[in-house]
Amino acid sequence: MYIGVDLGTSGVKLLLMDRSGKILNKVTRTYPISFPHPGWSEQDPLDWYGETLEGIRDLISDIDPKEIRGIGIAGQMHGLVMLDEHDEVIRPAILWNDGRTDKETDFLNNEIGTGRLAGLTGNIAFAGFTAPKILWIRNNEPDNFKNISRIMLPKDYLVYRLTGAFTSDYSDASGMLLMDVKNKCWSDGMLEICGITKDMLPELKDSFDVSGTVKADIAAELGLANDVKVVAGAGDNAAAAIGTGTVGEGRCNISLGTSGTIFVSGRNYAELNNNALHSFAHADGGYHIMGCMLSAASCNKWWMEDILNDKDFKQIQDNMTDLGNNNVFFLPYLMGERSPHNDPKVRSMFIGMSMDTSRVSMTQAVLEGVAYGMRDCLEVAREMDINITETTMCGGGAKSRVWRTIMANVLNIRVKTLVNDEGPALGGAILAAVGDNVFEDVISASQKIVEFGEVIEPDKEISERYDKGYEFYKKLYPSVKGLYA
Repeated sequence: MYIGVDLGTSGVKLLLMDRSGKILNKVTRTYPISFPHPGWSEQDPLDWYGETLEGIRDLISDIDPKEIRGIGIAGQMHGLVMLDEHDEVIRPAILWNDGRTDKETDFLNNEIGTGRLAGLTGNIAFAGFTAPKILWIRNNEPDNFKNISRIMLPKDYLVYRLTGAFTSDYSDASGMLLMDVKNKCWSDGMLEICGITKDMLPELKDSFDVSGTVKADIAAELGLANDVKVVAGAGDNAAAAIGTGTVGEGRCNISLGTSGTIFVSGRNYAELNNNALHSFAHADGGYHIMGCMLSAASCNKWWMEDILNDKDFKQIQDNMTDLGNNNVFFLPYLMGERSPHNDPKVRSMFIGMSMDTSRVSMTQAVLEGVAYGMRDCLEVAREMDINITETTMCGGGAKSRVWRTIMANVLNIRVKTLVNDEGPALGGAILAAVGDNVFEDVISASQKIVEFGEVIEPDKEISERYDKGYEFYKKLYPSVKGLYA
């Protein structure tokens, strides 16, 4: 059996999978997130480790632990974890959705230059990436910077604690702005810019490569065998792609979690002609391009629970019967935005309310705003002559049939659901099975295990109405961005 771990922002999700791909058990453990200043976002890596161990203990409580053969970990990307020479965490991890690095991001893009950055890494600087965070530490916490012995990503901290192996995988490391994505190696030029050395960074591996085995004391504590393999794992979006069958050439997945992503897989490295999307390595051994919205399903959660004080998501969505005719629009920039605007300062807004505006129309506007934001990213891919006709959807937001229908019609593509919508955790388990030689490679494993469910086709009339809505929506950001500068 194999354990897949999804180290998320709100909690860690774990699943147990047998060698045929059948999911036997699932467990979720939560941990806190702190916002010490407006726009900041931090977590304690010790919480990740503690809750993951408890989650594994719960997950395997009804089986013989000796049957576990491997563990694969997917994790929230871009977070900065720093350890000192004693392997102690120096400070809370700065997360992917932290917006404090606007000065450092501007320095990289404007003074170092986007052309040079793209040449070194294949990407430009975004506020959420790891390299700007390292520069922020150097500029604002020099004592902490001097104490850095190891720099790692969130899921790599778990791998390190479990095995003692200091590794990362190509997919997750792609989002640090420290790796030459095309050549899959650390960029000496970026290390020099950030003032760090290569020995501070982990050894790079494919996601399905074995990093090590679970330490003897941890194995004994959990009742595991002494040879349980832990693979290098993957960034959560790449792992979700594995768990949704988005592997090989030309497949697409949309994830609606705390953040939102549109992910297109390919066998070859894609040279981006613009800087709106990311060009990263994929966990299947190939590459992918990706657009990332900082707020997706979290927009609806905020609106329903924090503003309306209502947790009956289905009841209000069941009243959304007039798709494409909403006069209310919502910009989904609660934490700023990454793709395609790269603007950490912009914020959300509603526009178009009148005396007859209802809770339903405003809630529908939130769902539509996220879909329009996804279309912003899709339009960039279309400009690159990437023809996307269908997508899978995963994440909490994908459980809503109304939202899937809105997405199909706003994007004007076919939307497929999944029988097991376990995304990153399932991807982690598949990677572990590949690392244990159960499958020949990730692509064949994913294609064998992932099953598809309902298909939603776009409706021509509704899509045409949303085309008109999108023409209005895409004028909003250029009109208001100066207000936040």
